[in-house]
Amino acid sequence: MPLSVNKLTGRLTFRQLQVFKAVYELRSYSKAGELLGLTQPAVSSQVRQLEQALEQPLFEYVGRRLFTTAAAERMAESINHIFIELSNLQTDLGALKGNVAGELRLVAVSTAQYMVPYLLRGFLDLHPKISVSVKVVNRATALQRLHENNDDLIIMGMVPVDRALVSLPFLDNELVPVVPDDHLLLEREKVTPQQFLDSNLLVREPGSGSRLALEQHCQQQRLRFKPGMELGSNDSVKHGVISGLGVGVLPKLSIPAELELGRLKVVDLDGFPLRRDFCVVHPQAKHPTPAMQAFLDYIQQNIKEFERMFLGS
Repeated sequence: MPLSVNKLTGRLTFRQLQVFKAVYELRSYSKAGELLGLTQPAVSSQVRQLEQALEQPLFEYVGRRLFTTAAAERMAESINHIFIELSNLQTDLGALKGNVAGELRLVAVSTAQYMVPYLLRGFLDLHPKISVSVKVVNRATALQRLHENNDDLIIMGMVPVDRALVSLPFLDNELVPVVPDDHLLLEREKVTPQQFLDSNLLVREPGSGSRLALEQHCQQQRLRFKPGMELGSNDSVKHGVISGLGVGVLPKLSIPAELELGRLKVVDLDGFPLRRDFCVVHPQAKHPTPAMQAFLDYIQQNIKEFERMFLGS
């Protein structure tokens, strides 16, 4: 007969669950003890008490290796949910007292990486108890992570319209056509978009948002999109253009110093710059944590300041 919930909870302790989680993740009683500041016999005792409470073996040795049982795998799944809920509870209780804390996991597409530190500076001044991590990926990876719900918020452009997403636009992203300061195109009175695109176009890899924006523009305007060289980052494209390898279409936010110093020149082309909004995005079904909501509120309340900071408007 399975144990009743009341009887089971009366036998379990959070310390047992904590010890189990450490042994499960480290696959070692001794390493779990080192992590938790316990002796190996104390770890063994806690696991044994948990097994007795569950009336199921959780670990077994084959030779000198520690293996998990089916019961342990199911237990690990439940314990992860329990500890996540405890973390959420701690965060929510802090928010009720007016102290927003907890973790904020951000993902930024590579085009947005140049501005994220400036967004975070003011945010963390307001909320010093929030711990922020940032991953920089290309657009294809950002969409995959969005689908898998791996993160709290995604900062990206060109938000897909065929998904149930909440999107907060907050900054204009201009993609400008650039050449090195001694390029022959600068000597012409008028340059057509196709002449520019045929001048050994340096582009990002497939899956990049800036490449997709340019591909879509070419398709809409019936322009021939013919990359001369494919590079793995905006910085690579930027330096490729500066070195004379070709021309490129880059986020204006990523090249302010090069434009100011004259190392890159923007070419006046019909249909450019391409404009796409930067947005903060999360799945519609995702319930914002206090840290998430604090960041969304901060972005919403400071849109004019970001425009002044990044666009000079």
